[in-house]
Amino acid sequence: MAAAETARLAVLIDADNATASVVKELLEEVAKYGTATVKRAYGDWTTQNLVGWKEHLHRHAIQPMQQFAYTKGKNSTDSAFIIDAMDLLYAGNVDGFCLVSSDSDFTRLATRMREAGKVVYGLGERKTPEPFIAACDKFIFFEVLQRPTDAAPPVQVAGMPDLKDLVTHAIKETSRDSGWASLSAVGSFINKNNTSFDPRNYGFTKLSELVRKQVYLEVKETTDASGFVHLSVRSR
Repeated sequence: MAAAETARLAVLIDADNATASVVKELLEEVAKYGTATVKRAYGDWTTQNLVGWKEHLHRHAIQPMQQFAYTKGKNSTDSAFIIDAMDLLYAGNVDGFCLVSSDSDFTRLATRMREAGKVVYGLGERKTPEPFIAACDKFIFFEVLQRPTDAAPPVQVAGMPDLKDLVTHAIKETSRDSGWASLSAVGSFINKNNTSFDPRNYGFTKLSELVRKQVYLEVKETTDASGFVHLSVRSR
């Protein structure tokens, strides 16, 4: 994949299953991974359900993709979303996809994109089913994008996997004979095995900040600020 600053990303939004209130923060998050060369939002724009989206579409140059609900109870939006995603995949003009939805119907789509060698970022609510989360290279929850004011502490996302279990397992798997593991290796191991892992889910902005606040860890600083960590004697 191309470097983050030049990676071309297609941002495809399931407007029926995403909130318009985080569009600005969502696109800022996407910008960390590449350039959004395609920005589309799918839904039936003739209904009142999506009125809140319209202002955001114009402001952020997101193309609304009209899809009428031909049959009651059937989600035509999902079909249009998937067809367009596959067209973009075969056109070969993007390096990765940002699938914005909390709907498990896109699980197979995410898997297919990764099989084709494309990186897939998922963005949705905490209620997103685990199969869709696991099908993405990385999954970001809307809850961490809805930042509190600067004066307020970061909000921890409810229902996340036990942090101590994640970190201690990663250290044991990546540590050297001395028992110390590089922080970058620990972070990489956790991310590869838990696609939704994000320090922000636990109320911290960075992994380095997170580990320094855990009483069961000891941290050794390095000149490049990456650091090494190991389990304290009391936690073993």
